[in-house]
Amino acid sequence: MSFGNILTDAVKNHFNKDDDNDKDDLNHAVSHASAHASSNEDSSLFSQALSFVKERNSQGSYNDDVDEDHVVNSHKRYEEGGNNMDSRDLGAGAAMQALKMFNSGSGENTGGGKDKNAFIGMAMAQAGKMWEEKAGKGEASGDKQSAVNQAAEMAFKMYMKSQMSGSGGTGGPSGLMGLASKFLK
Repeated sequence: MSFGNILTDAVKNHFNKDDDNDKDDLNHAVSHASAHASSNEDSSLFSQALSFVKERNSQGSYNDDVDEDHVVNSHKRYEEGGNNMDSRDLGAGAAMQALKMFNSGSGENTGGGKDKNAFIGMAMAQAGKMWEEKAGKGEASGDKQSAVNQAAEMAFKMYMKSQMSGSGGTGGPSGLMGLASKFLK
């Protein structure tokens, strides 16, 4: 069985659990995103992004592995400034920025499902901020919702990858830290 199939099965199993604690598994990401977002940010951006992730997951769209080069290069292009970036690039760069923040302790490493919500929420908030900054300079193509959607999707994929590669099959903060060490060379 390929890694992509294992990842897809893990994601499907995660979202298809019948236990009450998992039904709203990603819903807390909206409150995390709002906490890290600009004060004037509309939380419906984040709710729509999570709906996008859940819909894509139900369609089995998470077969792809994380394109690590794209994530790292998007973040570098953002930091360098002066680069035109589309929503996909901004989303990937925002997920990378959230991973850096999470790794530095700016995130809420609370364990359980909360770390996933914090990480995805931070990525969505960063996408909103990054899109605003780039759009203000005329360096953003696409729309803000698409950038937030892409950030949520990439963060979710990164988190699921960390779950698969965590020590002894455990993910959570230690899995994200392992993923961070890989990305933040």
